[in-house]
Order: sequence, then structure tokens, then C-alpha cells
Amino acid sequence: MVNLLNKRKQTGSSILTSFAIATFSLHVLVLFLFILQGLNIRQLSLRKPPNFVQMIDGQPLVATDDLARDPEVIRQFVSQTMTTMFNWSGTLPVQTIEEAAKPQPDPGITVRTPQGGSQKVTTSSWVAGFAISEDFRKGFLSAIAEMTPPEVFSNSPNQAMSAELVIQRIYPPEQIAPGQWRVGMVADLVQKKRDDDRRSITPFNKDFLVRAVDYFPYPLSDTRTDIQQAIYSNRANKLEIYEMRNLCLVDDYSSLNDDKFNPCVNGSSNNNFTR
Repeated sequence: MVNLLNKRKQTGSSILTSFAIATFSLHVLVLFLFILQGLNIRQLSLRKPPNFVQMIDGQPLVATDDLARDPEVIRQFVSQTMTTMFNWSGTLPVQTIEEAAKPQPDPGITVRTPQGGSQKVTTSSWVAGFAISEDFRKGFLSAIAEMTPPEVFSNSPNQAMSAELVIQRIYPPEQIAPGQWRVGMVADLVQKKRDDDRRSITPFNKDFLVRAVDYFPYPLSDTRTDIQQAIYSNRANKLEIYEMRNLCLVDDYSSLNDDKFNPCVNGSSNNNFTR
């Protein structure tokens, strides 16, 4: 009888031990799965969103390569950026139908000049400047400020001036490195006196060096201002202009050699815009 009881105790003890070991193993397995799931969630939180950058005819396409951009998107980016940059209408960018019917005067935005003084650029030029790389933007806007006549901000009909960039041609982008392109533009900067329509035409033939940029989040829609919305719209294509040089029109654009991206190999300067 005693032996039988001992056997039953050993059997019961063995079952409890096996159950405890199985339960402990199950808990370890669940803990491991939780840790693995947590790591996967963290990786997803750190992963960059897909680049919806190809915006031709209003149809966004997902870029399969973070550095890939459609050539037409690059051309449109350069065209829109420069057109906005040199749209000196004397009024603020229109945001509503009411503003279109009664445009508000543009007070301009003060920037520092290379000589240490300060001059104004139009609000549209300042907003378009956010399509320029950060290290190039300050000097570029300073150069724009020196080019902008004070009459652009005048409320007097006899003094007021306006300007626009008339683009003649934008050459197909030429890839110079992964995620970097060279784009030539032939254009004229037309400045006009409002009282008598007298015009001053200045050639604006430039080589733009453009590169793909990383994703950054938009601010919340219910808190962003019109200026913020305009600034972020300039970055929607995830491109930026990081250098600008004079474009030589002596030879055909497509036949020019690289030579450090020098558009005029013989004698002409290839200094950047802010020289």
C-alpha cells in the first residue's frame, strides 16, 4: 500500500513538474514573440513613407527608387520655381477668391545683402526660396534682393513696377550623378513700368543643378498657415536646386562636355549665381 501511494505521489509530482515546465516555456515563447513584434513595429515607425513624387497631370506615382525622379517632373519643378521666384507683381500671392478680386499689396520681406545692408524681396520670391537648398538659399535671396527694384513695392501708379520671367526653353534634365541632374533654361526677365508699359528685358540663361531630397512631414492641416502651405508645396516633388551657373548658348546644349559642368569651356565664366 505504501509503495502504491509513493508511486501515485511521484506520478502526480511528475505531471505538475511537466505542466510547470510547459507553462514556463509557453511564457518564454510569448515574451519572445512580444519582443519580436515590438522590434518589427519600431522598424515600421522608422521606415520612410513611400515617395509619391511623380506628379504629371495630377496623377501621383510611387517612385521605386528614393533617388528616382521623372524628367518631366524635374523640368516642371525648375520652371515653376523660377517663375514664382521672379513674379514681382507688387501684390501678395492669391489664396482665396476674395483676394483674387482685391489683391493685397506686398510689403516684401527684408533679407541681408552681401554688403551687410538689407533689402526687400517679394513674398513670392521668399516662398520660392524654399525650393533652394539651405546652404544656397541665403546667398541666392540676397542676390534677388539686389535685383529687385524698390518700385515693385510702391503704391504710386507713377512709380510702380512689375516683372515676370518669360521662359523660352527648358532643356531635358541630364543626370550627372545618382539623384542629381543638370537642367538648362533659356529665359528673359521682363520688367515693366505700370504707368507707360515701358519694358526692360534682361536675358536669364542659367544652368541649374538639381538633386533629390529626403522626405519630411507636413505640419498638421488645421494649424498650418497659408505661408507654411505655400512653402511645403515647393517641396512636394522632393527636389531642390543646390547650384546655379550661367548657361552658354554658343553650342548645342546636348553636345556640351561636362568639364566640371562648365557650360562655356572657352573663356566664359561658370561662376554660380551669387558670385
